[in-house]
Amino acid sequence: MAGRTSKEQDVPRDPGAGLALLWGEQERPTRGPKPKLSPQRIAASAAELADTEGLEAVSMSKVAGGFGVSAMALYRYVPGKAELVELMVEAVLAKGPDLTAVPEGDWRAAAGEWTRQCARVYAAHPWLLHATAMRRRLMGPCQLAWLDAALAALEPTGLDGARRHQVFLLLIGLVRNLAQQRDDYDEEQEREWDRLAADVLARHADRFPALTKAVAEGAFAPNGIDSLTFGLDRILDGVEALTAGRE
Repeated sequence: MAGRTSKEQDVPRDPGAGLALLWGEQERPTRGPKPKLSPQRIAASAAELADTEGLEAVSMSKVAGGFGVSAMALYRYVPGKAELVELMVEAVLAKGPDLTAVPEGDWRAAAGEWTRQCARVYAAHPWLLHATAMRRRLMGPCQLAWLDAALAALEPTGLDGARRHQVFLLLIGLVRNLAQQRDDYDEEQEREWDRLAADVLARHADRFPALTKAVAEGAFAPNGIDSLTFGLDRILDGVEALTAGRE
């Protein structure tokens, strides 16, 4: 990646140090001048850069330039880009989900509101999709607070922890799937693809009868269906059916 220093590329990660940084538990020097920056300020600046230019544009040197310091100066606060990205995730998730307006015990309303608020965060920060790829990585208190809120919202279902976690995965999977669709969308390419696909399908309709029928019924045409609401309702309908089967 352009703009990355050799230090960003070559220094092996220390997961323990990264976790301490995320949780604000790193050792602080007791001597020397007072730090001019903080990991949180650096992360907030990097998140703003990612919002406007994408995650690929974020480098230690570019973020440092925004503060008028050298890239090496940032390593006093953040070990490298991987840790910086983790702090950026914390920065945009710092304002956790607000479910106070949801009636107590109404798990369906709570889960729905949690999902909609989560979707708004992903829409506001498209880079979040790539920064929180579905693999095990360090998680800070803000990211865990979102998970905690989702599991708490589902407690009135009576489902056990394993099943509540599976429902959470369905909800966050829906949010991430729609975020991926937005990330992949290109209007000009979409028009060209539609034109070419329609031509191919017209010539080979007999090979794909179900697809041809669906297209004729408007499967891929603008339909006014809100994908988030549709997907959310189907997931929650399934949870209701599951809880009804337990009674």
